[in-house]
Amino acid sequence: MKLMVNGPGSVFSSFVRLFCLLLFAFCLIGCSVPNLEDPDCTKARDVVREFYSFHFGNDMHPTAENIALREKFLTPAFVARLKGLPTTTIDPFTHTEEFPKAFRVGECKVVEPGQAVRFGVLLFWKDDVKSQQRPVFASVRKENGNWLVDDVTTLEND
Repeated sequence: MKLMVNGPGSVFSSFVRLFCLLLFAFCLIGCSVPNLEDPDCTKARDVVREFYSFHFGNDMHPTAENIALREKFLTPAFVARLKGLPTTTIDPFTHTEEFPKAFRVGECKVVEPGQAVRFGVLLFWKDDVKSQQRPVFASVRKENGNWLVDDVTTLEND
């Protein structure tokens, strides 16, 4: 039997394949990017993303029925404020009459550690004529162990 040093079936070729496989496995397991976001932001981000996904996936008109459907994502104080507002065509979660097509949850700032955070939410409009984006800011508060949306404003520091 002849031992090949170079070529498709060689010892060297087998060694290179094994080395590449082990290197790939090491990088897959050991080379993850660390999460630098505050744990409060990470937990609250999921709630904001879930809320806006629900909101964009359903009727966005500001009716009492639609507010009631969103109550599980909102603090009781925010729900009370929304119910106390006069009837309008402006969506309180996007602050517009012209509904955006998409959103992205952005930067998080811790307001009170363990209690309150604030997210920038970027809203996107796109059609044949225009492409636009605009931010709103969602305040999220921890109540009874759950993160809930407490307010949405157009001002960054409200």
